[in-house]
Amino acid sequence: MHGLSGILDNQGTPLEKQQFTWKEMASRPMSKLDDDAFTRVRIILMNGVEADALRVKHMLARFDKRLQLPLAQIRRVEQHQCTAVNWLLSADHSPLETTIAYEQVAIEVTAAVAQNEPDPYQAQTYRFGLLEDFDHLYRYAAMLDRLEGKDANNILQGYTDLVPGRKTSEHHRAPESDLRENYDKNDADLITKIHAALITGAEYQTHDYYMNIGPTFTDPVARMLYAEIASVEEQHVTQYGSLMDPAESLMEKWLVHEAMEVYAYASCAEQEENPRIKALWERFLDYELGHLNMACDIFKQIDRRDPAEVLGGTLPSMIQFKSQRDFVRKVLAEETDLRTSGSAYVPKEQESPLSLEYRRHINSEGIASDIVSAGYDWTPGTELNRKTP
Repeated sequence: MHGLSGILDNQGTPLEKQQFTWKEMASRPMSKLDDDAFTRVRIILMNGVEADALRVKHMLARFDKRLQLPLAQIRRVEQHQCTAVNWLLSADHSPLETTIAYEQVAIEVTAAVAQNEPDPYQAQTYRFGLLEDFDHLYRYAAMLDRLEGKDANNILQGYTDLVPGRKTSEHHRAPESDLRENYDKNDADLITKIHAALITGAEYQTHDYYMNIGPTFTDPVARMLYAEIASVEEQHVTQYGSLMDPAESLMEKWLVHEAMEVYAYASCAEQEENPRIKALWERFLDYELGHLNMACDIFKQIDRRDPAEVLGGTLPSMIQFKSQRDFVRKVLAEETDLRTSGSAYVPKEQESPLSLEYRRHINSEGIASDIVSAGYDWTPGTELNRKTP
């Protein structure tokens, strides 16, 4: 794809024709057994993107009266899109199995983004975060084994490794060391802006999901594990959100987000194998083109500028929805011992003393991520399959 100009030639579906029935929103879900794991990766990712679209548009509306009506009109459609996407998850996923799936999304999509990101510092940030999500997956897999006797690989389908990453107990940092250097809106490639919006939205969704389901567990270690990892996800939202340029205007933020939504749906539509779900991605791509064109028109009226000033530049290939195992293993081998001091990535020995002090206290009464995986070593089929001596 050579930038958004080619896409913008397509006006998409006009907003007044973007309609739903309840039956369309609550359609037949995916199959946990028959669908490819990357169909579920796309579903979870796009639910996060739509949830973030609502969140961002609600915030923008608080700051500019002129934007309130168009944002409300688009939000109505996006809330229904979000419902249609989220309701594709089938009811035979337990909350812990869905958690495994969320972490697979975080690992595989962030790894794909890290390899596509032209800015070295931003790419480094994605690699840093993905090693932490990788370890979260391992801790939750141990929890799934212990609580439900299930093998996490039934969800992962062999695409994603189940081994420790950077230890979760060492993810807890002082806030000063979660902030990153932002891109410069005038110099950054469009894909750099899109990546930051995409991964921030995905991590925000993960945080909110863990906050919602964490207290529904009776097992005390599970409750503490969700509390611990939800805290790290909030750190990740802080980290990725700080990659964006705070000097962008409200309208510029809106344009970038709409471009990101178009790019994400186009990536899904290009690679989806389930024909019914592929048709949904294509339908919603047309809807988002309608939203983007509407945002561009409003941008011209309010800012009296060409949207190409914000959305100019070429886009590389689509998000690659495939196993990133080789890349993740390489990062795991080379960067597990990286830490942060302020916005800088440093060797373990140079980590910020503020983070060490913060961790000393918060970990002082037990660390669920260590407890849950004590003695856990993933083998196919869970521990029920192991021969006892």
